[in-house]
Amino acid sequence: MDANIGIKPEHRAAVAASLSKILADEFVLSLKTRRAHWNIEGIDFHAKHLFFEGQYNELDEVIDTLAERIRAVGHYAPATLREYLKLTHLSEEIREKNDSAGFIKELLRDHESIIVHIRENVDGYVTAFRDAGSSDFLTNLLEMHEKMAWMLRAHLA
Repeated sequence: MDANIGIKPEHRAAVAASLSKILADEFVLSLKTRRAHWNIEGIDFHAKHLFFEGQYNELDEVIDTLAERIRAVGHYAPATLREYLKLTHLSEEIREKNDSAGFIKELLRDHESIIVHIRENVDGYVTAFRDAGSSDFLTNLLEMHEKMAWMLRAHLA
């Protein structure tokens, strides 16, 4: 059944396509954060192991909520690795070492990239698509990424 929520079908399709790209970014970032959790080495292993676990748990909640937002606007959420790798603007490649600084720098770059992407696009959800709900959702997501980036950045100071 079609979602009759006051947003034109073509606008709902554009919102779903945009949100799907963000969902792909979130999935790739979550996986990279799990990689850090699983593979961290060094004297600070235990503390960073727990820190990364907290971050990927938070990202997992975002992934679920974002997929549900796509469904709320009447579309299906992508749910395969192939789709995510095609949609994401992040690289799944890790270019740093398996120490905390290496993982933190890589994850911080990804969080900041997502922050910039959301900031550049959030207003368009209201102005172009008349979807204040998705705009509000993304504003909250932006704030969460800003906090997660701050937490990562604080480890590098």
